[in-house]
Amino acid sequence: MTNPAAAITAYWNDAAPRFDDEPDHGLRAEVTRAAWRERLNSWAPDAPADVLDVGCGTGSLSRLLAEAGHRVTGVDLAPRMVDRARAKLTAAGLEARFLVGDAAAPPTGDERFDLLLCRHLMWTLPDPQAALREWIARIRPGGTLVLVEGVWREAGPDSAPYVEGAEALPWRHGIGAAELAAVVRPLVATLRTEDLAGSPDLWGGPVTDERHALIARI
Repeated sequence: MTNPAAAITAYWNDAAPRFDDEPDHGLRAEVTRAAWRERLNSWAPDAPADVLDVGCGTGSLSRLLAEAGHRVTGVDLAPRMVDRARAKLTAAGLEARFLVGDAAAPPTGDERFDLLLCRHLMWTLPDPQAALREWIARIRPGGTLVLVEGVWREAGPDSAPYVEGAEALPWRHGIGAAELAAVVRPLVATLRTEDLAGSPDLWGGPVTDERHALIARI
């Protein structure tokens, strides 16, 4: 892939104005917002905790975490996504820090966090296993890693890549819970997975593809 970061940034910048139109992105419906709030509260440590939301997009999950009293840092490669995240939290009267940068190597220096959250990002990464090692190094001992992932129904073998060269991305069709757990298990103390496909409120309606969360203790 030639200059993948530039192509990926351009794609998500262009997607930013419409990103929140998806029910599970914008969380505009109270039932969807409440479903994600309940899940996040069950995964996160007691507030206030230091939370890093990698690939934060327009900040919908960051907002829920900030509402719960956490100190949130969001990172996204696309400046327009970050602009919308900042505006979203400001409009809600909430504080959070948002940074433009590569979610696979967050620009947070030596800071460590109690929770690192990543939702629906790993399929876009050129080296997701390197990103996992980087993220785990950012989490304090006893902290938590939460990965919300899946295997996307629309991303079959004949589907068009979302940017030029994306067919080389190793997890471009998503990753199943068992496969992801096998990759993460040697890097963490404990982990468990939760099925999310059977919870239609999270997605704005029923889904037919695999969706899951991996929750690991460092």
